[in-house]
Amino acid sequence: MKIGVISGDGIGPEVVREAKKVLDASASKNGYSIDYTEILMGGCSIDRYGVPLTDEAINAAKASDAVLMGSIGGNTSTSPWYKLPPDKRPEAGLLGIRKALNLFANLRPSVLYDELKSACPLSEKTAQKGFDLIIVRELTGGLYFGTRYTEEKDGVTTAVDTLTYSEEEIRRCAVKAFEIASKRRKKVTSVDKANVLDSSRLWRKVTEEVARDYPDVKLSHMLVDNAAMQLVKDPSQFDVVFTENMFGDILSDEAAEITGSIGMLSSASLNETKFGLYEPSGGSAPDIAGQNIANPIATILSAAMMLRFSFDRDREASDIENAVKMVLKEGYRTTDIMSEGMKRVNTDEMGTLIAERL
Repeated sequence: MKIGVISGDGIGPEVVREAKKVLDASASKNGYSIDYTEILMGGCSIDRYGVPLTDEAINAAKASDAVLMGSIGGNTSTSPWYKLPPDKRPEAGLLGIRKALNLFANLRPSVLYDELKSACPLSEKTAQKGFDLIIVRELTGGLYFGTRYTEEKDGVTTAVDTLTYSEEEIRRCAVKAFEIASKRRKKVTSVDKANVLDSSRLWRKVTEEVARDYPDVKLSHMLVDNAAMQLVKDPSQFDVVFTENMFGDILSDEAAEITGSIGMLSSASLNETKFGLYEPSGGSAPDIAGQNIANPIATILSAAMMLRFSFDRDREASDIENAVKMVLKEGYRTTDIMSEGMKRVNTDEMGTLIAERL
């Protein structure tokens, strides 16, 4: 396996180190080999090259079978990176690599483990029901990639961001959502704002067209404001949530936090081939970087997703997921998911425990 590695900024290098530890344990157990290629992106790339993403980094990613990423960016109020123009900041590198690699579908599972129900911020009644959903977010279109500008006219400053979607951008991502749903509980909830936005009305129309090719999957529609409410009211009602770029950005962080910690949530960004970029849903958490207390489980589970989606190694992926459950069942916790009576461990200790359980 040729795996590109973007360790990134903040806690990124710490959590990626533990994911590699678990991948290496899996490779040793199952008789395959891994060739890692380190790739700079984000703030560390700005520090070295003056830009968040170089052509060399893009080419190295393209030469890989898949890319494992930590997190990028820093503290927006104190980091010198955020004094730069928007196209030179760390997040511009993330948008750039998604576009360059045509990563149009982002998958973010949100699962409440039985062992972490006490950490769920929702009511006890809701938490006891549990939930297992996945958000499929369109990743290379919409408001984040539309034409934008700020201008001053007659003494008044105006900022413009353009939300644009073509039917093909919607269709290819909808197909991913329905394919995933057909292997799960066969339910897609398409989230939009069709009562206001033309782009959402097209979104709904194309999604209904794709649904006809999957008669065994039930499609329903939900407005985004209601979806945000329903996620905290009763997340167990959802199976696959399919939505556009900005809505997905917001809802997936909400879905992550209701699991008890965003440090538990993996993600995958896929193109039309087996290639994908795999990363934790959380940010770079610069306030705890270097302290060896970050939760590496989200990155480890992202590595498991990589084995499943890019390398068709479902059994090995399940082994890693089961090792995570085993460690949690044994009572080991990092600081973010710690509760009374549990055993607190550091970042590297958690990675070692999971690797050993393999």
